[in-house]
Amino acid sequence: MPAVTVENPLTLPRVSAPADAAPRRALQVTTAPSGYEGEGFPVRRAFAGIDYKNLDPFIMMDQMGEVEYAPGEPKGTPWHPHRGFETVTYIMDGTFIHQDSNGGGGTITNGDTQWMTAGAGLLHIETPPESLVMSGGLFHGLQLWVNLPRKDKMIPPKYQDIGSANIKLLASGDGGSLLRLIAGDIAGHVGPGATHTPITMIHASINPGAELTLPWRADFNAIAYGLAGRGTAGPEARPFRMGQSVVFGRGDSLTLRADETQESRSPNFEVVLLGGLPIREPMMQYGPFVMNTRDELTQAFDDFQAGRLGTIPAGRG
Repeated sequence: MPAVTVENPLTLPRVSAPADAAPRRALQVTTAPSGYEGEGFPVRRAFAGIDYKNLDPFIMMDQMGEVEYAPGEPKGTPWHPHRGFETVTYIMDGTFIHQDSNGGGGTITNGDTQWMTAGAGLLHIETPPESLVMSGGLFHGLQLWVNLPRKDKMIPPKYQDIGSANIKLLASGDGGSLLRLIAGDIAGHVGPGATHTPITMIHASINPGAELTLPWRADFNAIAYGLAGRGTAGPEARPFRMGQSVVFGRGDSLTLRADETQESRSPNFEVVLLGGLPIREPMMQYGPFVMNTRDELTQAFDDFQAGRLGTIPAGRG
C-alpha cells in the first residue's frame, strides 16, 4: 500500500488536538460485506449497516480490492451514468483510467485521486490500462460517493485530477502517524480537493503502538474505515480492523490507536477518516442516481434513456 509517503514524517507539519478538546466516543463498529462491482472486480461495502443519518453527506464507499490479479484478470466498469452527487476515486496500488462524456479524464495511480462532480449528469467509464490487463498485478483503491445539496444537484459536471504530489502531507504531534489530507481542513491545513459539500477526507498510516488524536469540527460527523491492520477507536479503545467502519459520536477530537503488532503484509494501521457537514435533506437513490424525490429519480432515468446525460465519445463505445 504505497500511496504517497515520506521517509521521515518528523519533517512534516504536526497536527494535534487541544488538550481540552472533547473526545468523540466510538458508537458503532460494522463489518463490510464483500461483493462485486462493474465487470466483476471485488469490493467491500464499507458503509453497509450504518444508518444514513450517521453518514450524511456520504452515501456509500467501496473498498476496491486489495486483490492480486493474474495476467488477463484486471477489470473495470462499463460506461454508466451518474446524476446528483460526486464520486471520489482514490487509488493506492495499481492504475485506473477514467473518461467521461463531459471531456474529463485521466490516469490515476499510486496515491492519485479523481474527483468527479456528476451534477446534472454524465456518462463515465473506469478501466485498467491494457498494460495492467496483460501483466496483472496488485490493485487497491476506494470509491466514495458524496451527496450534493438540492441547490447543487443540477450544476454542470466537473472533473478534478488530484495527483499524489498535490496531496497535503502532515504528521501527528509525536510523528507516529502520517496523514494524507485529500480534502477539507484540519488544524488550518487544507487539502487539494474542491468540494461542494463541506467534508474532510484523510488517509492515515499509524505506526504500531502509536496513538493519533486529531481536532475535528464539532458540526461534522466522523467515520473511520480500516484499510489494513488493526487498532482501536475512541477514548474507550473500541477494537476495529481492516474491513470495518467506526461511527463516532459528538465532540471535537478524534482518537485512533494502532495495535502494537500488525500483520506482516501491512506494517502500519491504515485508516481512512471521513467527516462532513450533514445536508439534512431527503435523499433518494436508485442505482447511479441520487436525488431528493422519486419524481426526480424517474426524470433522471428518463433523461438517461433519452440520451440527455451525454454520449459515449467516438471510438470508445
